[in-house]
Amino acid sequence: MTTRQLIPSGSPFEASIGFSRAVRVGDTVEIAGTAPIGDSGNCFAPGDVYLQTQRCLAIIAQALNDAGADVRHVVRTRIMLTDMTRWRDAARAHGEVFGEIRPGCTFVGVSGFIDPEWLVEIEASAIIND
Repeated sequence: MTTRQLIPSGSPFEASIGFSRAVRVGDTVEIAGTAPIGDSGNCFAPGDVYLQTQRCLAIIAQALNDAGADVRHVVRTRIMLTDMTRWRDAARAHGEVFGEIRPGCTFVGVSGFIDPEWLVEIEASAIIND
């Protein structure tokens, strides 16, 4: 029987929505849509796609660590942006983390997020293969 491990992040939305930051089942880790939330609970770096993307990726890296994985195990990312003309800013931050790992990556334009100051949200999938 495969164990299901829930990895919380402390987001105030986890309990009310009924989700976990990440879920590990066997060697697979799925990370939920991760927004640029700062330590204070407010939007991190309002107006800056690059810094918001860095923050999302830092939260994802911590969730991976909490699940017994790290960024080298990521096989897919999904980057959602409210303004696709700014995709290069998100791509630069993504490349700084995943340039050598090169997971499958998709950019998607969306009309908005829960907090209108969030400009980016990222999902990731990982397989622990070592």
